[in-house]
Amino acid sequence: MAVEELQSIIKRCQILEEQDFKEEDFGLFQLAGQRCIEEGHIDQLLEIIQNEKNKVIIKNMGWNLIGPVVRCLLCKDKEDAKRKVCFLIFDLLVKLCNPKELLLGLLELIEEPSGKQISQSILLLLQPLQTVIQKLHNKAYSIGLALSTLWNQLSLLPVPYSKEQIQMDDYGLCQCCKALIEFTKPFVEEVIDNKENSLENEKLKDELLKFCFKSLKCPLLTAQFLEQSEEGGNDPFRYFASEIIGFLSAIGHPFPKMIFNHGRKKRTWNYLEFEEEEDKQLADSMASLAYLVFVQGIRIDQLPMVLSPLYLLQFNMGHIEVFLQRTEESVISKGLELLENSLLRIEDSSLLYQYLEIKSFLTVPQRKKSLAMLQLYINKLDSQGKYTLFRCLLNTSNHSGVEAFIIQNIKNQIDVSLKRTHNNKWFTGPQLVSLLDLVLFLPEGAETDLLQNSDRIMASLNLLRYLVIKDNENDNQTGLWTELGNIENNFLKPLHIGLNMSKAHYEAEIKNSQEAQKSKDLCSITVGGEEIPNMPPEMQLKVLHSALFTFDLIESVLARVEELIEIKTKSTSEENIGIK
Repeated sequence: MAVEELQSIIKRCQILEEQDFKEEDFGLFQLAGQRCIEEGHIDQLLEIIQNEKNKVIIKNMGWNLIGPVVRCLLCKDKEDAKRKVCFLIFDLLVKLCNPKELLLGLLELIEEPSGKQISQSILLLLQPLQTVIQKLHNKAYSIGLALSTLWNQLSLLPVPYSKEQIQMDDYGLCQCCKALIEFTKPFVEEVIDNKENSLENEKLKDELLKFCFKSLKCPLLTAQFLEQSEEGGNDPFRYFASEIIGFLSAIGHPFPKMIFNHGRKKRTWNYLEFEEEEDKQLADSMASLAYLVFVQGIRIDQLPMVLSPLYLLQFNMGHIEVFLQRTEESVISKGLELLENSLLRIEDSSLLYQYLEIKSFLTVPQRKKSLAMLQLYINKLDSQGKYTLFRCLLNTSNHSGVEAFIIQNIKNQIDVSLKRTHNNKWFTGPQLVSLLDLVLFLPEGAETDLLQNSDRIMASLNLLRYLVIKDNENDNQTGLWTELGNIENNFLKPLHIGLNMSKAHYEAEIKNSQEAQKSKDLCSITVGGEEIPNMPPEMQLKVLHSALFTFDLIESVLARVEELIEIKTKSTSEENIGIK
């Protein structure tokens, strides 16, 4: 029945001119053709399409059959013989139909699927899509539309992270990336071969440039790469990244120029001007490009060898900051890798303090989680740079562990300075006193939460103990002894009061918990300024006793510091009396 309906429509249209085809005819043709496929009359449909007499009708109306044919090809339940005929029909439609209509039809089919069907659809339609675009005159617009549609769909696919996930490629992203390169290559070659800088050729370059930028952001910003020593040659993302960077150079935008262009307020390439939102996304793409080149070593041979490590670090810091502003662990880790790669090229203590005037040099260490990386960063700075960075982090960190880490570094720098013949002015005398003001104090006086700040407090006490032992009152190289009164008022005395208050509070909590244990009730306790509800009494007691142990430890170190101060001051007084 469906075949007869289709033949009837075709017979009526055969006597009409192209311009006389009515909208009703298109609709009826599509319905009848779709029913032929659904009812299994695929062989008869192929004969109708192959008939030379129907060439004009197929050219104008055949694109309506693309959807049903493609859905048939994607259906795994179809018999192999019928799928083979469907492929023949598909090839014929691509060859015979109006390319403009076909382009829109194919792009609609690419946009339809979701989940794992996205990659299946793309892999099936890429080659026909390439063939159709080659027939069109206004290629720049068509390529731009196609690449944008393809990228939008690919960006919906989850990016595989582990080696196993990459090899499994469950959602087909890796296959699609490789196929997309093959799809794009002829258009890149067309730009290279076209020696005339026509407006159309420039527009084509710009569409390809946009696609490269988008690809650098997704999937390459979050993609993980296999170890080069193992299976780097088979790494789909490494191949994709290498080809994308190659495309950039081929269309006149070599990556060194693009990486170092990062930071300008407005970026314009040829006829392509980026709006504010696109410009924002461009920062992600440029950061991704920097990571691919410097960390993964992709096409790094194109980089001028005359660039100094300091110059490279200066530019990469902006890219590093972009990585560390993101929330994904995989992206943050890339920022840390890029920072490490940039710092390892530089000699220790050679990074001048002036580099800290660049905003990102101060903000990057505050965001990253790796203390090992922070240590590497500190090691590269000169003395003034270290001093400036320490001050900045002590003022802005709000993290007891990080502050303790910085205080330990301050102690190390003081130690180095005291062992030198010529003292380092940044870690002795007035400059050090100014830094100690940030270290040897309690943020909220006696009311400071000592448990929450225990790491910082212990580090501060250990630093003070070191200073008392190493610096004699008569020498006073560190300025400690002239500031001792302020240290006692701002740090030691409030700490005594705070310890007494904290211990009393936790001892009361222990008593309450023991009573609750007798009654077998659940109750909440406050530890480190946070309420912990509904904890079993036996667990509460462990937490509370642990807090008391911390206070005892602080008190023990505090007592030792005060004992050393007393011994030192008494000894100095006796020496002075003896001299008199």
